[in-house]
Amino acid sequence: MTSLEQLQGGLVVSCQPVTGGAMDRTDIVVAMALAAIDGGANGLRIEGARNVATVRMATDKPIIGLVKHEVDRTDVRITSRLSDVEALVHAGADIIAYDATDRPRQDDRDVVLHAILAHGCIAMADCSTFDDAQQALDQGAQMLGSTLSGYTAKTESASDRPDLALVSALNRLDAFVMAEGRYNSPDLAAEAFIAGADAVTVGSAITRVEHIVGWFKTAIDEATRAEEHDDVLSS
Repeated sequence: MTSLEQLQGGLVVSCQPVTGGAMDRTDIVVAMALAAIDGGANGLRIEGARNVATVRMATDKPIIGLVKHEVDRTDVRITSRLSDVEALVHAGADIIAYDATDRPRQDDRDVVLHAILAHGCIAMADCSTFDDAQQALDQGAQMLGSTLSGYTAKTESASDRPDLALVSALNRLDAFVMAEGRYNSPDLAAEAFIAGADAVTVGSAITRVEHIVGWFKTAIDEATRAEEHDDVLSS
């Protein structure tokens, strides 16, 4: 069974701790990955060649690998260099995600894509728009993700909901569609499939404790302030 067949109709868990956070350790990434599989995940999205290699030794589930960099003069962070592709291939990634937007970066996006394909890996195009996806598909990408919608200058929005409209648009193309980006509840993950996704990736809502705690803390603080305000009005 191919990696895409294993992912079809399923959940991918992105095991990417907050950079520099208390859980940003390879052994914890592996533990997250195994716990996700125990919970029913069909595959994993893992950042960093070292993490990919270590998780690869622990499971044969499909791994979507990527490398993130903060680089001056570009907003592109996801697998922006040919050396990233080489590292992920050697680490054992089945699928390699790369930034498929038209923004400038260190190595041209099509060169990165062709390197992924030349190594026999599946290329996942992390897109922000339908045009990104169409270009990636024309160049040979087999998987299209809505990953970057809302995270680029062209697509930034005040909405905290996932871009289901983009998922529906990608469904019209001849490729595997991965819904990704702000799927932070089971209901939203289910909506992704109704919109036409082949699989959905969930990250922060499962593996970033800092974010989850922050959501609860914000809700509690808002409720407390509202209660205090009502008490003042009634006194």
